Amino acid sequence: MRIDIISVVPDVLKSPFEASILKRAIEKGHVEIHFHDLRDYVTDNYRQIDDYQFGGGAGMVMMIEPIDKCITHLKSERDYDEVIYMTPDGETLKQGMANQISLQKNIIILCGHYKGVDQRVRDHFITREISIGDYVLSGGELGALILCDAVIRLLPGVLGNETSALTDSFQDGLLAPPIYTRPADYKGWKVPELLTSGNTPKIEEWREDQAVKRTQELRPDLLED
Repeated sequence: MRIDIISVVPDVLKSPFEASILKRAIEKGHVEIHFHDLRDYVTDNYRQIDDYQFGGGAGMVMMIEPIDKCITHLKSERDYDEVIYMTPDGETLKQGMANQISLQKNIIILCGHYKGVDQRVRDHFITREISIGDYVLSGGELGALILCDAVIRLLPGVLGNETSALTDSFQDGLLAPPIYTRPADYKGWKVPELLTSGNTPKIEEWREDQAVKRTQELRPDLLED
């Protein structure tokens, strides 16, 4: 998979890809990450990528021309399955969406900044708009990182155990059940005996019951969906 991320501040994005699971995914060749500074697609000396709104109003707007040049350049080199815009008014990111995107080969992620982008960018270039929640950040970079993490960990070979991601919260519409590790007895706080019994069918039944119970208590809206 190849992910091209377009940003006004690409340096903000780089550190998370230099550690842990994301770093290993890149080193093993499961994913390519490429950062693009929008200012590299501006020809004037001021490298201006934003301007005032037509009609007045507070806040600067990202201009269409440098975005067009960047996306057009990338598309001239390969085909892309999605051009994603990170924006607070986009579709809320959920596990099913991450699953779907993980099946794509090449995607572009455009990070919003300032007041947002010229609407014509959204009308003519963007295929999908994604939000990570009902709040506003300084830019789309953090949202892009969250999307990348959610997608990359699903790629075959990225996680040590191929089935690990399949048992995460939300994969089956439920929250994950409680999990425990050694020691089985710590300060008198004991792990449920069933989990150390070796009775796999009963353990799986317990986990399913616990997942439903936790979902009912913490996220009943998931059961309604």
